[in-house]
Amino acid sequence: MKQHILPAIRLTVVTLIFFSGVYTLAVLGAAQFFPNRGKGEVIEQNGKRYYANIGQSFTDDKYFNSRPSAVGYNAAGSGGSNKGPSNEEYLGVVQARIDTFLVHNPGVKKADIPVELVTASGSGLDPDISEKAALVQVERIAKVRNVPAQQLQQLVKEHINGPLLGLFGPAKINVLKLNLALDQLK
Repeated sequence: MKQHILPAIRLTVVTLIFFSGVYTLAVLGAAQFFPNRGKGEVIEQNGKRYYANIGQSFTDDKYFNSRPSAVGYNAAGSGGSNKGPSNEEYLGVVQARIDTFLVHNPGVKKADIPVELVTASGSGLDPDISEKAALVQVERIAKVRNVPAQQLQQLVKEHINGPLLGLFGPAKINVLKLNLALDQLK
């Protein structure tokens, strides 16, 4: 028994030191080479500070809608709903989101609603939507803001971020940056 306990204790101590000290310092050191030193992307506009890497709630018809959040966009409580796709309560929430979207976007068919506009992400804090999710909202925003739809489509195209290194992940649009640019339109 003594043969097993001492090596286990030594391994535990070495692992604890490595992951709470060496690894943590290595990640902190690597973060110093990134913008804002790993503290997130902060945008200041009109005297307000925004974090572009955390999802924000945009529900006003004059803005592009964000992806729904299961945690109310609370970064301290990141998480999903943990309800499966056959859960009746979850299906009701998604159907309510679909109905709300259709009321605010009467020209859109139910089949044309991108899934990310009615389902929350795993973290509940996803700041991005797809190009399709942005473009499906253009007509509503154009009507509310009295701006040509083509101008809004061009704005969407200008805010597309391609996959990481051109390979990893889908193209996406940061909703906060898009809506801040929308407010800057004349």
